Amino acid sequence: MHPLRHPRYAIALGAMFVLIAVVYYAVPAITGGHLDWSGTVMLGALGIAMALMAYVLMAGSPND
Repeated sequence: MHPLRHPRYAIALGAMFVLIAVVYYAVPAITGGHLDWSGTVMLGALGIAMALMAYVLMAGSPND
């Protein structure tokens, strides 16, 4: 049985990485530390890519 039965699970997987990117942005912004834009953008892009790949893998897997 494939672990991703519904598209909402793929969206949740991608949203998890986007949430990490938001935290990665918010903590330095709140505390006055150095904000690393490249890390924030890459985590956001990773979230989008992970959601798309999880959906593709789910759509291509057999239903048995």
